[in-house]
Amino acid sequence: MSGNASNQGRNVVVVGTQWGDEGKGKIVDWLTDHAKGVVRFQGGHNAGHTLIIGGKKTILRLIPSGIMRAEVACYIGNGVVLSPEALFKEIGELEAAGLNVRERLFISEACTLILPSHVAIDQARERRRGVDKIGTTGRGIGPAYEDKIGRRGLRVQDLFDRAHFAERLAEVLEYHNFQLTQYLGAPAVDFQETLDTLLGFAERLAPMCADVSSRLAAENARGGSLLFEGAQGTLLDVDHGTYPFVTSSNCVAGAASAGAGVGPQKLHYVLGITKAYCTRVGSGPFPSELYDADNAARQDPVGLTLATVGKEFGSVTGRPRRTGWLDVAALKRSIQINGISGLCLTKLDVLDGLETVSLCVGYTVAGKALDLLPRGAAAVAACEPIYEVFPGWQTSTVGIQQWDALPENAQNYLRRVEALAGVPIHMISTGPDRDETILLHHPFAA
Repeated sequence: MSGNASNQGRNVVVVGTQWGDEGKGKIVDWLTDHAKGVVRFQGGHNAGHTLIIGGKKTILRLIPSGIMRAEVACYIGNGVVLSPEALFKEIGELEAAGLNVRERLFISEACTLILPSHVAIDQARERRRGVDKIGTTGRGIGPAYEDKIGRRGLRVQDLFDRAHFAERLAEVLEYHNFQLTQYLGAPAVDFQETLDTLLGFAERLAPMCADVSSRLAAENARGGSLLFEGAQGTLLDVDHGTYPFVTSSNCVAGAASAGAGVGPQKLHYVLGITKAYCTRVGSGPFPSELYDADNAARQDPVGLTLATVGKEFGSVTGRPRRTGWLDVAALKRSIQINGISGLCLTKLDVLDGLETVSLCVGYTVAGKALDLLPRGAAAVAACEPIYEVFPGWQTSTVGIQQWDALPENAQNYLRRVEALAGVPIHMISTGPDRDETILLHHPFAA
């Protein structure tokens, strides 16, 4: 027999349980001191992870959050769609800040490329939809995934055979330009300009390309632990979210297996990141959203407070986020789909000072009670929230690092969330900085 299971590394998957923007980046960075590598396994540069370390703010879109720790390797798995332009822009920003990126970043050659024509299609479609737009970031993510599934996609590895790449690109652009000019009423994308631009990245990409699946297996065999970093959130998952108001990839924990090339038995713990309230960017139903009853286009004063104190603006697009109370019925759906081992509740400090704090515990739909988020946008839009109301706490929780130091009312709120969710809260974030964290159970502990 070869190998010793006791010497294998322990792997943790971090996923968002809401509509994204739960604070995953900070938690991934916090956990990375126990990992040898951090892996992105889905999405593209439509993800935005904001890290604040020692008061300094860094926004990552494509590169794993582990890049902030000098001794950690970072991996972009085959499930990610890759814009070379966005990648090198982000690398440049990090290198300007003094980080060594290229020697620690490994990119799967099987990543599907995002082409300029994907961006053009994405933006033209949203313009055509008008008020019914999905609310994409306009970065070409969806069209790139379409080509991947349609077996038209060009991969990173195709860049290294210039003649083959040119031939494939010509076929794909013919198809894309037909859509752009004949259906979407948009200008065509130039073939030669696209070819020259993409081939210009090949030499710079080559040193970072790797068999990511094999590298991850080898790291585990040496006893190294890995952290798999999800992007977006479970309720934006293309299969399990509020379809069609979703992203174009699978955001759930199981996607780490397919998107990085690791066996599912190698995923030992799933940490679900849950904001102490809810937010959503773009279109789609949001049962616990706070808005003014007299003007549905305007947020409720408490909703505005959450948005202002929580600095709820998209880290990629800058769009304001819609805000609402924590929805436990939606959280339970996420726990079910992901097999959550434990929760990390973030931004608890944003609730400081509120007279009361509400918790959505279920819905009524046509007079019937539901305690689990239903499937699809139409069904979710029909949900009327049922709330439990708790007394707030009038003292600051910012920077608290011990459970016993939390105000009693905050503890009661958290205990109720835990009881309704049926999963333990293992971590609590009490501020944006790395050290503003309460640890109740470490995800890397057996």
